[in-house]
Amino acid sequence: MRCVFVQFRCQPGKTYEVADAIYDREVVSELYSTSGEYDLIAKIYIPENEDVGHFLNERLFDIAGINRTMTTMTFRAF
Repeated sequence: MRCVFVQFRCQPGKTYEVADAIYDREVVSELYSTSGEYDLIAKIYIPENEDVGHFLNERLFDIAGINRTMTTMTFRAF
């Protein structure tokens, strides 16, 4: 499994709805609200045989209320 972090910027007033929709998809390992440019950050484990872009697009990025995302690939845990 590959670990990626995805940050979500939501439409004003939609953060809780987006968070609920993300959890309903049962894709994320952890989901947090954050301060700063983005409203949420999710830790996601992607199967080795899956393309990261397709996996995220098909499972998360069509949720209403998301304005922008930023995906961070990871290489090694310490």
